[in-house]
Amino acid sequence: MSARREGRELALQALYSKDLVPQDANFTLKRIMESFGEGEEPTLEIHSKAFAFASELVNGVIANLTEIDRRIAEQSKHWSMSRMARVDLNILRLAVFELLYRSDIPKNVTMNEAIEVAKKFGAEDSASFVNGILDEIASSVIDKE
Repeated sequence: MSARREGRELALQALYSKDLVPQDANFTLKRIMESFGEGEEPTLEIHSKAFAFASELVNGVIANLTEIDRRIAEQSKHWSMSRMARVDLNILRLAVFELLYRSDIPKNVTMNEAIEVAKKFGAEDSASFVNGILDEIASSVIDKE
């Protein structure tokens, strides 16, 4: 697994945890990192690059949450954000952050990564739900070079 995929998964867990128990997401991210180091066989090898990328994502989502949520709400016409599964919503938040604010990540990479993370952490229909909303948002974002 790439360091960026690990970073996205860590960021998702931190944002999801923040939704459930309002606290500093960076504190939560550090706690998640610490928990992977415990036990005889960690389930995920965490690299410093993954942690750094996760931290960038978490801080970016939090700093731009109003705009990110506005974009999601505009494209989820038949779903209020309060009805969305928290996992799906936070996957969308991460991907929308990448689409809007990370010119170094191609749109198709962001979309594919979000779908794969949704398959792993979401419900049976999460990947198609995430794909549908992201496709609409991505079409309104200027192509990155």
